[in-house]
Amino acid sequence: MTERRRRRPVAVLVAVTVLGLGACGEAAASAPPQGSEPVRLDPADFTVDITNQYWPMRPGDRWVYDSTDADGTAQHVEVSVLDETYTVAAGIEARVVHDVVTQGGVLFEDTRDLYAQDTDGSIWYLGETTTEYPPGAPPSTEGSWEAGVDGAQPGIAVPAHPRPGLAYRQEYRKGEAADRAVVLSTDEKVQTPTGTYTGALLTRETTPLEPDVAELKFYVPGVGQVLTLQTSGGSEREALVEVSG
Repeated sequence: MTERRRRRPVAVLVAVTVLGLGACGEAAASAPPQGSEPVRLDPADFTVDITNQYWPMRPGDRWVYDSTDADGTAQHVEVSVLDETYTVAAGIEARVVHDVVTQGGVLFEDTRDLYAQDTDGSIWYLGETTTEYPPGAPPSTEGSWEAGVDGAQPGIAVPAHPRPGLAYRQEYRKGEAADRAVVLSTDEKVQTPTGTYTGALLTRETTPLEPDVAELKFYVPGVGQVLTLQTSGGSEREALVEVSG
C-alpha cells in the first residue's frame, strides 16, 4: 500500500490528459486517474509546498507510529518530511518524505516517498525508492517506482475535496504497484495515543495485486494520517503515537 498506503469526479484543476479513453482519446480534465490509465501532468501546475488539510507536509514535520499484527509482530515507523526535493522522470518536482520501519530495533524497511500538490490542493504520489531488509533474507528494492519510468503512472494520495464515493488510483506500475482508494466518510471520530480527533477523513485502500487485502485509513485535518486498520488479509493496526513539527 502507499505511504501512510469518483463516482463523482474530484475538481482537479491541473492539466490532465487520460489516454485511450473515449472517441477522441481524452477524458475530462477533472477526471481522477483510475487503474492503469496513463496521464499527462503539467509540471507547472504542481508545488512541493504541500498544504492539503488532511495531510499538510512541512519540512521538519514528523509522525511516529507503532504497528502490531495478529501474530504479535511489532514494528516502529518514523515518517519525516525532508527539506529536500527530487524531480521525477515525468518532470514534476516532488517533496521527499523519509519512512523508516524497524522491527525489534533492527532496520526492516527504508523508503523515500515522493509527493507534490496540484493547484487544486490534491496530493499526488509520484514514486518511491524503497529497500526492505526482511529477517534472514537479502535486501529487496522490489516495489520501487517513479512516475515516467518503465510505464509507471502517478496517482492521488489525498484528494483536495474528498466526498463519500470518491474513487481514485494512488499509484501504478505494472506488476509492482496498483493501489487504489475510495472515500468512505469525512466526518469520523478516531482515537490514538496522541488524542481523540473528530472530522477525520476515512478511506478504504485495496490493490488487485493482493485481492484479499483491504485497509482503512484515517486522516485528521491539520495532523495527517493517524490510524490504519487492516480489515482483510490480516489484522495489522498502525496507530500514531507521536507527532511533531
